[in-house]
Amino acid sequence: MKFPALFRNTLLVSGLCLLGLSSAYAADWPRDVTDSRGAHQLEHKPLRIVSTSVTLTGSLLAIDAPVIASGATTPNNRVADGQGFLRQWGDIAKQRHVARLYIGEPNAEAVAAQMPDLILISATGGDSALALYDQLSTIAPTLIINYDSQSWQSLLTQLGQITGQEKQAAQRIAEFDSQMAKVKQQMKLPPQPVSALVYTAAAHSANLWTPESAQGKLLEQLGFTLAPLPAGLHTSQSQGKRHDIIQLGGENLATGLNGKSLFVFAGDQKDTDAIEANPLLSHLEAVQNKRVYALGTETFRLDYYSAMRVLERLGKLFG
Repeated sequence: MKFPALFRNTLLVSGLCLLGLSSAYAADWPRDVTDSRGAHQLEHKPLRIVSTSVTLTGSLLAIDAPVIASGATTPNNRVADGQGFLRQWGDIAKQRHVARLYIGEPNAEAVAAQMPDLILISATGGDSALALYDQLSTIAPTLIINYDSQSWQSLLTQLGQITGQEKQAAQRIAEFDSQMAKVKQQMKLPPQPVSALVYTAAAHSANLWTPESAQGKLLEQLGFTLAPLPAGLHTSQSQGKRHDIIQLGGENLATGLNGKSLFVFAGDQKDTDAIEANPLLSHLEAVQNKRVYALGTETFRLDYYSAMRVLERLGKLFG
């Protein structure tokens, strides 16, 4: 049955108003999708996907989408491997021969050279190639994905519908839900509420994950309560008006880290040691009671792979 365009145009790529396609139509192509730039028609199931966002690439790999190339970040930093791919899926990208497009600064020529039939751009963040949208959209259908205000599961579902990998997305989420239920049943939670953050010792600053972030949503799913910010605290947001982080620095750092426990994402023991050694943070309840926990350097961006590692880590800490 051929549905009229009005009914086919149900997938909002913004991720804020995601409506499902009927099971009968889910396998049909072409598909009409809508993002912040308007309506797009995908003529066939994508076979050569280019991800300009290193954040999105992990989710594409998790659902076995045919991603052939990806943007990268600085190689061998605290979150990335030698390719500049995120550590939690770097080995998988290597096995599937995912090419590195560029490091950091987006390059339209590098994208064009891959001859993609679908290009994905993140709406915000340091890995966004939004400035090149007009150029990229002349190469292949180009969709803008907003990952900063949804869980990784919602993002996975969204990408599954865009790429025709709905079953794989649902399977990955079911695997996670099963493991989460086991961990949640065995965990004894530390004192609540908690603060979740990425700490940068050199800059004496932190990015605090909000309830809108994938990290915040995951902790809440597990039963943790995120500490609300003190009223009147001056904070800043950047990187394309992101909703998933609040930047804390200077005198606001200690004030903003008001959770009874601190969970350090994208960090290891060195980061927790740095927090505990910072004299300006020594009065914090979490520091005084030794409740500063590192969740691993591979948790800067949450996808199926890193979320499973977070479960494993929390299970060991509080199981």
